[in-house]
Amino acid sequence: MLRGPEGRGEPIRAIGIASMAETGLLLDAQTGEPRTDFLPWFDDRAREHVDTSAGGVEPVERFRRTGLRPSFKYGLPKILWLREKERDVTDGALWLSAADYIAYRLTGVCGTDYTLAARTYGFRIDTKTWDEKLLESLGLSPALFPEAYPSGYPLGNVAGRIRQQLNLASEVTVAVSGHDHISAALAVGAVERGVIYDSMGTAETLIGTLPERPLGEKEYSSGLTFGLHVVPGCMFWLGGLSSSGGSIEWMRGLLGKEPLSYQEVEAVLAEVPPGPTGIIYLPYLAGSGAPLPDQAVRGALIGLDKRHKHGEILRAVLEGTAYEMEAIRRSAQEVGGIPIDQITAVGGGTRNQIWLQLKADISGCEYFIPSLAEATLLGAALTAGFGCGALSSDDLTRIAARQRRDGKRVVPDMERHRAYRYWYENAYTRLQNPLRDYYNTLARDARHLTCCSAGTRLCPISGEK
Repeated sequence: MLRGPEGRGEPIRAIGIASMAETGLLLDAQTGEPRTDFLPWFDDRAREHVDTSAGGVEPVERFRRTGLRPSFKYGLPKILWLREKERDVTDGALWLSAADYIAYRLTGVCGTDYTLAARTYGFRIDTKTWDEKLLESLGLSPALFPEAYPSGYPLGNVAGRIRQQLNLASEVTVAVSGHDHISAALAVGAVERGVIYDSMGTAETLIGTLPERPLGEKEYSSGLTFGLHVVPGCMFWLGGLSSSGGSIEWMRGLLGKEPLSYQEVEAVLAEVPPGPTGIIYLPYLAGSGAPLPDQAVRGALIGLDKRHKHGEILRAVLEGTAYEMEAIRRSAQEVGGIPIDQITAVGGGTRNQIWLQLKADISGCEYFIPSLAEATLLGAALTAGFGCGALSSDDLTRIAARQRRDGKRVVPDMERHRAYRYWYENAYTRLQNPLRDYYNTLARDARHLTCCSAGTRLCPISGEK
């Protein structure tokens, strides 16, 4: 909620709502009641509809329109899956993201913003319109989706009854502030040239900013995804690893009868001297994203010998996740055409000081960790404030600059950086193609393997029966 430029002693002016990008539901357009539960972004039941959702359009052309590659995460394959289960479920319905739905409940108005519309896979970022021809080819009406606006657009005012319940003294504007990661990047000032945003959680995501432009072969080859930014006139690039912090959670469970506490993890890591372990961990517990998207590939630990103990293996896992982020950073640097030497990081992973130093050493970049507890909340408020006219672009710059002053910095050790660069370029990157060839051969030629001990046939990729 935004109280005004200074935020003190003033009535609330605007409410901005950000949410996880792909999570959504179907709403009955007449009654306003949900027809389905929310389908979270990680719900993979729509896998069989991923190819169909491309609508037969050539992959690079589809990418030019959407900035995306096919995935079960997006709204469109989820809608096709829902329709397969119940043929009439989309008739007279609206697909709303979580943020759209909350805005609707506050105002009675249905709408979305460009950043969330794009993650349905049915919206064209090149024209800022729904892809009507594609939707109709899939037997879907364009009316299935709400009007899309720039992030922060004043969708409507809080309805009178709800305003009383919230004890709001005057009319308050409501805006959809968009994709949570993009809102957070705005809040911490990671929208400047050469500065990127790192969200460190179970999954890890790097995000950077570009001037708005048509997408082409260069962007497609980067493996990154692209979208319209909450900042007017800008785009964002995004690359992530779904098993970053997840790799640490995995190792916590393996290294003791009970999962190690985070304090115990840091104690084990502290026993290992800084610098490369010589072990290469390829962190693909659930496939890989940019710069080499591949859902079939799985992880590996390479270079182990009998001298290695828990600490070296755990540190190697951290190195592998950092190597993967370095691959994304380098790909983005090439696409953007400018050096990336500053990274602003938020999330639970920033509490691990050894991991932060290791990431700085591998990338050669300075890491900044703002003291701001909830970047997404501030970003949502700023986006709404700008959209409704309560804040100017100068206000946004000033507030973001304030966040960049208050925090801690982690500076790379350049001697260790040179050592890590050797291992990254001569081991980590060279192992990528052999590993992917192996797993894609399994997926293509041996869809099931026989487990000799139990006589159970298991999928070599997912491990499922």
